[in-house]
Amino acid sequence: MTISLWRYSHLALAVSSFLFIALASVTGIVLAFEPVLQKTQPYRAADFNQITVAEMLPVLKKEYDEITDVTIDANQFVIAKVIDADGKDATVYVDPKTGKSLGVVPKENEFFRWVTTLHRSLFLHETGRVFIGITAFLLLLIASTGTVLVIQRQRGLKRFFTRIVKENFAQYYHVLLGRLALIPILIITITGTYLSLVRFELLGPEKKITHAIDFDAIRSEPAQKLSDFKVFQHLPLSEVQSIEFPFSEDVEDYYTFKLKDRELVVNQITGDILSEIPYSQTTLLSNLSLTLHTGRSSAVWAIVLAIAAANILFFIYSGFAITFKRRGNRVRNKFKSDESRFIILVGSENGTTFRFANAVHEQLLKQGEKSFITELNAYTVFPKAEHLILLTATYGLGDAPTNAAKFRTLLEKQPQQQPVHFSVLGFGSKSYPDFCKFAFEVHNILEQQTWAIPFLDIHTVNDKSPDDFQRWANLWSQKVEIPFSESMIAFQGKPKGLKAFTVVSKTELAHTDGAFLIQIAPQRKLPFTSGDLLAIYPANDHRERQYSIGKVDHMVQLSVKLYPGGLGSSYLYALKPGDTLQARIVGNEHFHFPKKAQNVIMISNGTGIAPFLGMLDENKGANCYLYCGFRGEASFALYRDGIEACLTSQKLKQLHIAYSREGAKQYVKDLLARDAVFIAETLQSGGVIMICGSLAMQQNVTTLLETICKEHNGMELHYYQSHNQILTDCY
Repeated sequence: MTISLWRYSHLALAVSSFLFIALASVTGIVLAFEPVLQKTQPYRAADFNQITVAEMLPVLKKEYDEITDVTIDANQFVIAKVIDADGKDATVYVDPKTGKSLGVVPKENEFFRWVTTLHRSLFLHETGRVFIGITAFLLLLIASTGTVLVIQRQRGLKRFFTRIVKENFAQYYHVLLGRLALIPILIITITGTYLSLVRFELLGPEKKITHAIDFDAIRSEPAQKLSDFKVFQHLPLSEVQSIEFPFSEDVEDYYTFKLKDRELVVNQITGDILSEIPYSQTTLLSNLSLTLHTGRSSAVWAIVLAIAAANILFFIYSGFAITFKRRGNRVRNKFKSDESRFIILVGSENGTTFRFANAVHEQLLKQGEKSFITELNAYTVFPKAEHLILLTATYGLGDAPTNAAKFRTLLEKQPQQQPVHFSVLGFGSKSYPDFCKFAFEVHNILEQQTWAIPFLDIHTVNDKSPDDFQRWANLWSQKVEIPFSESMIAFQGKPKGLKAFTVVSKTELAHTDGAFLIQIAPQRKLPFTSGDLLAIYPANDHRERQYSIGKVDHMVQLSVKLYPGGLGSSYLYALKPGDTLQARIVGNEHFHFPKKAQNVIMISNGTGIAPFLGMLDENKGANCYLYCGFRGEASFALYRDGIEACLTSQKLKQLHIAYSREGAKQYVKDLLARDAVFIAETLQSGGVIMICGSLAMQQNVTTLLETICKEHNGMELHYYQSHNQILTDCY
């Protein structure tokens, strides 16, 4: 609920104020160029920061008969109001070293004055200032809620500036530019809000400075030259904002200095300090806020403010683009949930996952099936359901998306009343440490339900990969025997990118289970590794069959079980050495041999041993332990020579075999239960467990691993799954 609250608050604030924010941003961009243009004017003296009041005043008094006041503006231009030789009032830029006029101060630019008024008050006077003040505060809240959302997205404050996964243009740059412009935008909003609060005295009335001068105590001697006044000698021009000159030479008239931090009254004859009053904290903060808000003191900062204001305009566009995209993925159902055979449940924070789910939903409807799609938070009892299809992303530190946060609770309270098959597809990015963590949690929770039957092993989609999604879609549609007739997000229909392979060798069938090994070699150099998949098209159409690859002697080795009438297995078994087939390699990065793990436990049954044969052949130093299950010794004979060679070369450290039809009649899970302590220690030390084989075996093994992890390590299984310590590839 916390994530939901921040997101909805962010959106509500943006919707309610975007017109005023857009107007303030456009005018802010224009006004940012005023200080930049001012900085290009040639009125600033060289070595300005080294010039003192004692150096400037004498030359000004010598150059002009009468001076009323001097102002040092934010550009460090010295502006003097004087009476010229013709007796006329003049406001001129002066050189503080010589007193010479550098030019007449022009009238304020009408365009910038007009834009300033629009920016400050919308031409509505005090009412407009109220609106602009509220707008600044709302923008501050928007920036704050946006910051919280980025922290959630990036998995904590420490990862605030880590790499962002590029989901789409609007979302990627909304976050990227939001992080880069965050500090300037916060400064703009905080200073704008503070200036409004001061303007309307909501922080209390501003303390006005009144100098209580004791005129009876003013001295008229000893008279000193202005250049000899100690206070002037130690007062640099860079600290001065304005100087009000005495009206006459009378001792009771004096200099009034407005400095950056105080006001100072100085005797014009003796140089005595008659009064010194520091500014209030409110005044100091107001001056600082105005400087930061306008960029008046620095051209570089003014440009930064202009860029930040331009970013605000982009945030308005991208924010609404993201919102409309989410709304575009709204659920559309033709059938009710209580009459549907297929129930698609979606967990999505930004709406992307709905696009994939809707593709599946529409395919089922086009095949005449009754399908119902909804959010995971809408889970309930589905009386006619035969299949649950769960597609979910992960948010924050492995958390559920907002629309899936209630799923665990609902699942426990509302069990299905009939057996239901389930398939989980996780969406995420391997750039994050908790890759698809919530999807693994959902899969594990469902496995524990008595009514839930796994239909496919959990699959994942990395960075919205079309290939990952296509692979899952192919497997699911083939197993459920419902062809997807049209192109989905990346469902290409006829295969593309096929390569030619030559059959090198093929074994005879194993007597007990009808398995065989076949080795093929690409006719041209082709990158692949053990754990990848070989996609073949036996009927020369879109129907695809995939097999796990073992890379042995730089060739593709498959372990295949021949099924009577099986489309893929029959096609492969009919091939002879020298024959050519068209196929393609499908990258399966999530099931590659771990590069950094020192200890790797491999678990398989039947032909699931295929990728492990290749991984062992290429092992360069890891400690590998193989737990495999077969019907009998004759089934294992197909792989014996290769396994014994790996044992001899120490590429395989230990071999544990379970025969289900001979001897003790054990299963792989029995061997694992026997070695539970070793399994737990391997995970605890950062080791990796790899599982390949049938779904039934995978379900039994993961249930056992769940128990081992809790009892021995005090951890949930999904912790190791999301940290890539448990890798599965089961069908």
